[in-house]
Amino acid sequence: MKNLFGNSHFKEDLTLIKDPLFEQKALELFQKQSIENKIYSEFIQHLGIDPLAINQIEQIPFLPIRFFKSHQLTTGEFKPEAIFESSGTTGMVNSRHLIKDLSAYFLNAEANFETFFGDLNNYCILALLPSYLERNNSSLVFMAEHFIKKCGHPKAGFFLHNHAELYKIMMELEKSFTPVILIGVTFALLDFAENHHMHLRHTHVLETGGMKGRKKEITRSELHDILFSSLGTDKIGAEYGMTELQSQAYSYNNGIFYAPPTMRVLMRALDDPFDIWTDNDGGGRTGVINVIDLANKDSLAFIATDDLGRFQADGGFEVLGRADNCDIRGCSLMV
Repeated sequence: MKNLFGNSHFKEDLTLIKDPLFEQKALELFQKQSIENKIYSEFIQHLGIDPLAINQIEQIPFLPIRFFKSHQLTTGEFKPEAIFESSGTTGMVNSRHLIKDLSAYFLNAEANFETFFGDLNNYCILALLPSYLERNNSSLVFMAEHFIKKCGHPKAGFFLHNHAELYKIMMELEKSFTPVILIGVTFALLDFAENHHMHLRHTHVLETGGMKGRKKEITRSELHDILFSSLGTDKIGAEYGMTELQSQAYSYNNGIFYAPPTMRVLMRALDDPFDIWTDNDGGGRTGVINVIDLANKDSLAFIATDDLGRFQADGGFEVLGRADNCDIRGCSLMV
């Protein structure tokens, strides 16, 4: 499978990963979930919206992501094979995402990754995810574990706080010219980079976000500058995913994310949840991110996040941080 991010004609190739039938599939799924997802159906009714009148994805009502904290969002009835739960500090209510079919989740996550980076078995996957490993219901750990098994490399694995061992393995892999993907939560990557300076040529770092009060919040560009200075690689990308989603978007090394075929990002105005625009409207305007995730066919595919974003002219998008509660008046109106 071609590595799109490694291709010099990336912008032209990007159009090939978009599903031309995405809007049709999204509208069909909306009609199904507007009936079979009890909470979503009630939400739509309270908004006074007729589902049959929806014929464009910009018209679809997006459920505020906070509903995953207070309700079980399922389309139809089923016994979940797994329940993904978000991280949070003591006393917080965490989001819970009921997963009907783990094998479908793994296949989708694998396909998303390989769309951008090529076959998993071309890499050694290393995962530095201490805070997530300390829980047993993290979607990120489920995904990383599948990637580690799928790549099949004997050195692949998880790392908690054993940074010295991680450093040793990375140096061995570097000397053998082995392509490596290092997936790491932000604060752990910073801790690792502070104490281990390297000159990596065959490693691609993928940060997944996540400070959770562990360190002072910094921008993504500041983070990447620190990692570049310490690790000596310009291949510092990121993954955009969350407990409430089954699909993941990726950036290569410039902080611009691109969605896989099962996922579409839209933007909404800060003060009007029904003022929604797509990547076809170009870049420049800051909004709050809405996500359509077709992989969420058994839960809910239409989610209004709390993340600020902005489209780029080529269809990619930036994540600019979290909108604070006083900014996301649109979500409050929807609730």
